[in-house]
Amino acid sequence: MFPMKDLCSDKVLGLYFSDGKRRVDYVLTYHIQKSGSTRRHKRSSRAPLQPKEDPEVAAQEHQTDYHEDDKRFKRDEFEENLQKTGLELEKDEGSTIPGVGFLKIHAPWNVLCREAEFMKLKMPTKKVYEVKQGSSVVEKIRMFIHKVTAPLHPKVDTSRAQCQKPLSHPFSREKQHLEWMDGWMDINNIYIFVACDIFIESCFCSQLLYEQWASYSVFYKYQPIGLIRKYFGEKIGLYFAWLGVYTQMLIPAAIIGVIVFLYGCATVDDNIPSMEICDPRNNITMCPLCDQACSYWKLVTACGTARASHLFDNAATVFFSVFMALWAVLFMEHWKRRQMRLNYVWDLTGFGEEEEVLMPSIVCVCVCVCVCVCVCVCVCDEKVKLTCTDRLPAYLTTVVMMGFMIIVTFVIVFGVILYRISIRAALHMSSHPVVRYNIRATVKTTAAIINLIIIIILDEIYGAIARWLTRLEVPKTDKSFEERLIFKTFILKFVNAFTPIVYLAFFRGRLVGRPGNYLYVVGSYRMEECAHAGCLMELCIQLCITMLGKQLIQNNLFEIGLPKLKKMLRRRKSEMVSIQEPVPHKTLKRYEKDQLLGPFVGLNPEYMEMIIQFGMVTLFVASFPLAPLFALLNNIIEIRLDAKKFVTELRRPIAAKAKDIGIWYNLLRGLSKVAVIVNAFVIAFTSDFIPRLVYQYMYSPDGTLHGFVNHTLSYFNVTDFDPGTEPLQPMHLGYKVSVCRYKDYRDPPWSSTKYELSKEFWAILAARLAFVIVFQNVVMLMSDFVDWLIPDIPKDISLQIHKEKILMVELFMKEEQGKRFAARDNQDNCTVPLSANQRPPQPRSRPVSQANCS
Repeated sequence: MFPMKDLCSDKVLGLYFSDGKRRVDYVLTYHIQKSGSTRRHKRSSRAPLQPKEDPEVAAQEHQTDYHEDDKRFKRDEFEENLQKTGLELEKDEGSTIPGVGFLKIHAPWNVLCREAEFMKLKMPTKKVYEVKQGSSVVEKIRMFIHKVTAPLHPKVDTSRAQCQKPLSHPFSREKQHLEWMDGWMDINNIYIFVACDIFIESCFCSQLLYEQWASYSVFYKYQPIGLIRKYFGEKIGLYFAWLGVYTQMLIPAAIIGVIVFLYGCATVDDNIPSMEICDPRNNITMCPLCDQACSYWKLVTACGTARASHLFDNAATVFFSVFMALWAVLFMEHWKRRQMRLNYVWDLTGFGEEEEVLMPSIVCVCVCVCVCVCVCVCVCDEKVKLTCTDRLPAYLTTVVMMGFMIIVTFVIVFGVILYRISIRAALHMSSHPVVRYNIRATVKTTAAIINLIIIIILDEIYGAIARWLTRLEVPKTDKSFEERLIFKTFILKFVNAFTPIVYLAFFRGRLVGRPGNYLYVVGSYRMEECAHAGCLMELCIQLCITMLGKQLIQNNLFEIGLPKLKKMLRRRKSEMVSIQEPVPHKTLKRYEKDQLLGPFVGLNPEYMEMIIQFGMVTLFVASFPLAPLFALLNNIIEIRLDAKKFVTELRRPIAAKAKDIGIWYNLLRGLSKVAVIVNAFVIAFTSDFIPRLVYQYMYSPDGTLHGFVNHTLSYFNVTDFDPGTEPLQPMHLGYKVSVCRYKDYRDPPWSSTKYELSKEFWAILAARLAFVIVFQNVVMLMSDFVDWLIPDIPKDISLQIHKEKILMVELFMKEEQGKRFAARDNQDNCTVPLSANQRPPQPRSRPVSQANCS
């Protein structure tokens, strides 16, 4: 990272062409390589006694020279095309960084105006109107909140409402109602030719961002969204605005989650099922958890697990699930309103898809060259088109590879299951009492850590595979490429992150069988069971380790460590080349300093990280109410971490317009809908909420939960064990066991239908299914009602947009009247000769203030 003062002190070197007048607007970087004769001469001068040159080496150098000449020819052709568009170029191949050349580009004023018309860039009109503040109670409350939260706003926040807002209209040099662009900064703050940290004004903005946004000391303040948009463009500005809204909405969710967790802590001593499990007087003997190596055990030994499960499996979790479903809807509605307000302030209300396509040709070509895209989306020749037959092999490859990767994920999860089964059996055979006592905790923790490591590794692999598959499909536009890439990456990473969690929530403990008739996989491996208190505790541990691990290791550590490591390697490589090819000591120019920074790879990794976190927060929140709190703490750090990375570690990206967050909104909306169904099944099938209700209102003699634990346990006669599966130490408890208990709803061995599913099982299953249907429909209905109740566009914004349309119509009418009067005056005065003091009208040119800047 370069100190901000050093970046801003270099006001001359690298900011202008060699004439000192024309300002550098953009810089392209390319690699230069010395000719083969020069390399051979240097090699011979360093090693004069070297034997005769190898023919293969000479052929390889000749081929390298050929490729270098071909690249040089393509660069020359590209530069000619740039000059034909009116741009002015200057090369710098004698830079301090060996092997790197720079092409400096200056955009004259007439080119900027022409491209602004092509882009339909909005400029302010000559009419400015007052935005009147209402005197209603709502407005007074808003002003009071603004005064209270004033210390939380940064000093450079230009996105807040102002008393004056100019009208705007797509720029045209023929429109008289538009303000002339009096100031180089007015257009270059939005124009796409702004170079990375080239302008002095941009350097000042970067310093403000570094102090008021990228510093951890201002973590409690709002983000300067207006300045972020001004420096990075609307697309990046919308990302940080969305991240800020998401983090802000996590505050009430985290508070409610902590209250639910504290409620579980406060009521754990009054929980009747936990008290019955922990009561040693019950003397309940449980069946072995594995074949042969495991022996009979007392239910009282599961006291700690039962008490811990109550912290997350209580009546408050149902309320919290409903709350989080409504919270997701409120978050989406709040973001839509915030997005509409930003669109209005940033003059994006009329920005459409056709304007996104009409980008200047220089930008599209530069992007294609920088990312090495073989098929340029800006080619206007439509003679060559890819038919469905041409794309069919790529689509088939995508389907096969996606299916294969999903199967690989399932296989890896199954491998972790086998690890848990085998390590549990091995630990049970240990002679150390400490090891045998902590078997369950050891297996849970190590398996969760292994899952985390696998998720992190597969995330990187799946991201590369998704990009490769998307390139095979050859999408027409950059937007189509990005949407397909996002969809593939989301599917693979979502399956990778949530497959272990889904297994723990819905499958573990249900594919076990019963004593005497267990289900085995891969030979003699018996499927694992849940603890008596259920699998909710293990699900909570898996969610906790996955969230903390992904956020601390994969996201934050990688975002801090990898950019710094790559930057150090680039600097080291540059120093090594400088030693081999010494150059005179020079002060690094601005674009040479930027060359040592990391490239901007897009916002997809940032969005994907938050989308997966949103899934963790909403999908299984019934089992882990502290998930919003962990997400909030992570995002507070994430915002400043991303800010520091964008300001100091990455090259300034090309500013891009966008009116929304694109396909990410649809993914968020889909996750919020799926979350309702998932939480309904978690409450109904994973927790004991429904069995407790059924017992309390159907089977309990006194209407309480006394006797619930005994009701959930079935009987098994130990003489019915399959040969070779009975415990090797049947006297482990000090007495002979004739009947053991296991958690299931089955008939006892003395029944005529022994070990068959009992009537209680079917009654509870019916209640679970009924709860899923009722919960899903009620929550969906409430969510749709909230969605309908809250308008997408704030009322004040809709009124201002309507008022602007009326004012623009008035301006157009006045301008047309002025043109008619001017035409009539010209007809009357067309025969009048010019006086000596009069000069013919001159065409509009670049203002004097702009000419001085160049």
